[in-house]
Amino acid sequence: MQPATAKWYDRRDSVFIEFLVEDSKDLQVKFEKSKLDFRCVGGIETIKHHNELDLFDSIDPNASKHKRTDRSVLCCLKKAEAGRAWPRLTKDKAKFQWLGVDFNNWKDWEDDSDEDLSSFDKFSEMMNTMGGEDGMPDLGMGGMEGLEEHDSDDEKMPDLE
Repeated sequence: MQPATAKWYDRRDSVFIEFLVEDSKDLQVKFEKSKLDFRCVGGIETIKHHNELDLFDSIDPNASKHKRTDRSVLCCLKKAEAGRAWPRLTKDKAKFQWLGVDFNNWKDWEDDSDEDLSSFDKFSEMMNTMGGEDGMPDLGMGGMEGLEEHDSDDEKMPDLE
């Protein structure tokens, strides 16, 4: 048996972990208060996968769920204490080669005072308030109009012998 590759992300009331196993069969997901046990057979080679995790904090095993697709198994772990951020998925600070952070779905929700504004909207708003032409800041390069640029690429190349 080998561990399945997985990625995870944190939300205010849940933690999500996606096990990247294509065509999984014989799926067994067991949620306990501070543990997750994942087992399946997957892929063309029918490899047996087993992942056992001691979780960073406690979850509600009855409210936690999983969903199998052709490409992966997504587990939604319902936090026992909503609103508390998980800096990592496991109790240990050890790094697992098979486990990574899902940065496509990660959201720093604990620092958001204005939840309606996405990060991109905040960035756009900041750029618009900087001033200058076309939203670009004035770099103080006035008075340079009319100066001809001289480029060494404009010079004639010597003939090849």
